[in-house]
Amino acid sequence: MADDEPTRAARLLDAQAKAVRLFAEIEERGLVAPGEGERAVSNRIRDLANELFGTTRHWHKRIVRSGPNTLEPYRENPPDRVIGADDIVFADFGPIFEEYEADFGRTFVLGDDPVKHRLRGDLPKIFAEGRSRFEADPDITGARLYAEIERLAAKSGWKLGGWHAGHLVGEFPHEWIDGADVESYIAPANGTPLRRTDKAGRRCHWILEIHLVDTERRFGGFHEELLTL
Repeated sequence: MADDEPTRAARLLDAQAKAVRLFAEIEERGLVAPGEGERAVSNRIRDLANELFGTTRHWHKRIVRSGPNTLEPYRENPPDRVIGADDIVFADFGPIFEEYEADFGRTFVLGDDPVKHRLRGDLPKIFAEGRSRFEADPDITGARLYAEIERLAAKSGWKLGGWHAGHLVGEFPHEWIDGADVESYIAPANGTPLRRTDKAGRRCHWILEIHLVDTERRFGGFHEELLTL
């Protein structure tokens, strides 16, 4: 039997809380470090999720990207790269906790580059402003929210690095069910309201993801978590 809506909401929030703890441990243990390969760091984070929560499954590919690889959107698969001493690095993980999906991304800056630090600082600000725009407009569509995120990025001097700014999230395997449907994304082609029910009649819950890039300096950053709830 499918969970009722209050239970679904509670389990999505619990999944995200576990992801928050996972990323706090990543930072505390210094897993993102110079001289480490991206794939090796990804594997250590995978193992850490298993150690902390018994998590062995992830609903999308595990991503750790550094330097110029941070320009690449989700669907690309750049070659493994060794993290440098002055790099910017982001991690994007989708662990499954008790059959519910989390999707969480954060950016790490190694070294003192002020532009990289400014980008990292702008990521949560643009996320918060995007969430405020969502909350202020009960009928907001995927297209309108994407345009707002794009505007906020440009206002801060950045570009967006991907064709969408978020997607549906829910019980695993949400991606398998809706992954090919543009209405599952916060994207320019999605003219449907974000506040609606999905094809199974469940309330839609959304991830907002902010991928900012500086194409001249050849780096980017990433920040994502639940938009709703």
